[in-house]
Amino acid sequence: MNQDKQQTQSAIVIIGSGLAGFTVIREIRKLDKTVPITLVTREPGYFYSKPMLSTAFASKKEAGQLVSSPQDSMASQLDITIMSEAEVSSIDAVSQIVSTNRGTLPYSKLVMALGADQIRLPLHGNAADAVLTVNSLEDYTKFREAIVGKKRVAILGAGLIGCEFANDLALGSYEVDVIDLAPQALGRLLPKEAAQELQNKLSDSGVRWHFGTTVQSIDRTGGDLQVTLANGHIIQSDVVLSAVGLRPRLDLAKATGLATGAGIQVNRQLETSIKNIYSLGDCAEVEGLVLPYVMPIMQAARALAPTLLGQDTPLNYPAMPVMVKTPALPTIVSPPAKDAIGAWKINPLEGGLEARFESIDGRLQGFVLMGSATAQRGALTKELPAILQ
Repeated sequence: MNQDKQQTQSAIVIIGSGLAGFTVIREIRKLDKTVPITLVTREPGYFYSKPMLSTAFASKKEAGQLVSSPQDSMASQLDITIMSEAEVSSIDAVSQIVSTNRGTLPYSKLVMALGADQIRLPLHGNAADAVLTVNSLEDYTKFREAIVGKKRVAILGAGLIGCEFANDLALGSYEVDVIDLAPQALGRLLPKEAAQELQNKLSDSGVRWHFGTTVQSIDRTGGDLQVTLANGHIIQSDVVLSAVGLRPRLDLAKATGLATGAGIQVNRQLETSIKNIYSLGDCAEVEGLVLPYVMPIMQAARALAPTLLGQDTPLNYPAMPVMVKTPALPTIVSPPAKDAIGAWKINPLEGGLEARFESIDGRLQGFVLMGSATAQRGALTKELPAILQ
């Protein structure tokens, strides 16, 4: 980027090089080719598809193969300055300056696309520190190295990421045990009948389920990891992977004085409680909603870009079904709103299952489509109410 231009006009500064950060930059560039943009990231500044981390093993993808564009390419394509491997230490919201271990940056508008961390359960045992998580390419590299020559993986969490990893590892001929306190897989997304279908298909692939219990301790016994469950059951494993959920990164926001709840609280223009600071992605909370999925991020980026350029554009969320990447039983889910009143109607089909959540007057409020029923995604999505309008 032209350095004179950078010096004469404070840049739009984006913190975070995940999907949210890079997508909002792409959307800005569709509208304005010249406004200075600086991306600050603790990572190398490359672009990769994070959702692929939970499905890359069976396709034999090494970490480097998941990088679609290196830093230099991203900087050139988007005409931006990338400050990579930089830690933000503080934000002066009055002077509008970001301080990092690599220097300070003035900003005209600041976007916090900080992402989220894997939740770490408090575990006992002399091998509690051996539990791995996968939330970045570096994590994926460590995980790949850990399972080389091994046969058994225990997964903590039967949510979306846990089920995707279970399917992926089973396809790679690993013995997989999945542990969750809930009574079923994908407890927040599926009715029990649909969960049972998914569990059955993954069981056929070799996945073993341990529901209604938690991990009490993890200990090294010879070359094994002994996973002791609260119900007394003991699992012998080689590697333990935690996939119990995500927690938005809020420390920097709190230190800056931004209002936070489950995430960084923003209005419909994605502006935080402090003027000229915005947020989107896994760390942001919009009217009580934190939606760590691809489609909400894309919607938010399309709304935020014109707002950053002076054209206030409120965020709307249409119905946005989520694809669960479990080849054993392809699943698409659009859960009903938390306050939705109605009931699930289950319709088994040849090669699949359709579950409809309908209101008392018969209006569609949510759905689960499995196997052959996934072909109905487009038609049913049109019937759903918007999530935020």
